[in-house]
Parts: sequence; structure tokens; C-alpha cells
Amino acid sequence: MAIAAVAAFAALAGLVASGATTSLDQWAVDHAMPLAGPVSKAPGTLDSIIPFRNMYLHPVGVGVTQIVSLPGQVVFSLLLVLGSACVLWTRGRVEAAVCLTAAWFVAVAIEVVFRHTLTREPLYRDGVHLVGFDMSWPSGHALRCALVAAALAAAWPRLRIPLGIWLAVVVVLLELAGLLLATPALAGAVALERSGFLRRRARLRGVRPGT
Repeated sequence: MAIAAVAAFAALAGLVASGATTSLDQWAVDHAMPLAGPVSKAPGTLDSIIPFRNMYLHPVGVGVTQIVSLPGQVVFSLLLVLGSACVLWTRGRVEAAVCLTAAWFVAVAIEVVFRHTLTREPLYRDGVHLVGFDMSWPSGHALRCALVAAALAAAWPRLRIPLGIWLAVVVVLLELAGLLLATPALAGAVALERSGFLRRRARLRGVRPGT
């Protein structure tokens, strides 16, 4: 699944960069994105870091989208992942805690690289250039929501079903590319944890995991 997600993400990135998806994206802007909200202004760095800064809560549908995807905001998502990691650490699942935290940093770093290097054709609404969409691929909120869902599910397995439903809603409201990027990141974290690599390194250094 991880390899398939990487291949799909790479293929989609190529299509976006080549402009092959521009007509589809423009159609989506015109007909399938009533909850996108006003995006004529490119979000700044502070908008990404500070929760609730320049959030659009009107009309109601836009506000619902903003609130549902709020756990995918940079600061909130990091705090949720770190909180889940702390719970896993105290339960003796040190490797899971380390791997999930590393997955967040690696995936977000890849997202930032793509946002600043992948050039996409401009999109318009009512003749206005939607600058906010120029650097909106992949969806950072969808990516981080997937990471948050995985971390919370690992710490509290009983929440897996509601977390899965929430993530499905987020993907519908936002986009699929972020989920494609989150899949290999999480698969890598799980594979690293199950391999016992970190445990073996700790033993070689004479340090018992969890101490």
C-alpha cells in the first residue's frame, strides 16, 4: 500500500506540475468547491502557525470545513501527535512514539518542499486569480489530519472508528493528495517500529528502551 501511495502521489504531482489537471481543477473551483471559502489572498506564514488566524466562518458550510479540519493545523496537529506519543511512551511503546513523531516531521517537511517547488497553473473564480491555490498542493491539512488520526488511534485504539469517519469527512472536504503523502509516512513509521531497529540500537548502547 505504501509503495502504491508513493507512486500515486508522484504521478499526481507530475500531472499537477505539467498542467494536465488544470482544467479539472478549474472545473472543481467553479462547480464543486462551495465550501472552499475566499482564497484570493495567499496565506502567510503566521496564518499557518497561529490557530484561528484569518479563519473564515461564514457561510456556515465554510465554517464547518474550517472547524472539522482544525486538528490538521500545524500547531494543533503537532501537539496532538506529541501528546499521543507521550501516552505511548508511558505505556512502554517507545518505538511507536518515536516513529509517529518522526513521521509527522518527515511528512510535513516533504509537504513544504513540494509547496515551494511545484508550480501549478493559476486558477480563477469570477475572473479573480485565486492566489491561495498556487501553493496549495498537496493539502497540508489533509496530510496532518491523517497523521493525527493515526497517532490518536495508536494511543487510544477504541477511537479508531470515529477517527476513521472524521478522516473520511476531512478528505471529502479537502483533497486526496495529502492522504497519499501521509500513507507512506505512516507505513514507514509502522515498519520501523515493527522492525525493532530502535530497540536493537538502544541495547547496543546499553540503554533500555523506556528509561
